[in-house]
Amino acid sequence: MIHTLFVAFALLLIVEGLGPMLFPNKWQRFIQQVAQQPLNQLRSMGGVMVVVGIVCLFYLL
Repeated sequence: MIHTLFVAFALLLIVEGLGPMLFPNKWQRFIQQVAQQPLNQLRSMGGVMVVVGIVCLFYLL
């Protein structure tokens, strides 16, 4: 179980690192745009991401 969590974390780091590594200028502009969004919109986006992740896990396990 713990091994699977480490594998999932490693894959997360790889996927998250691809954007800044391959497109640093676009990534920086994207982060600036996200930082300017209202907090309620960021909270909603985060909630949607969590729900989508839970649904994906439900169907994968």
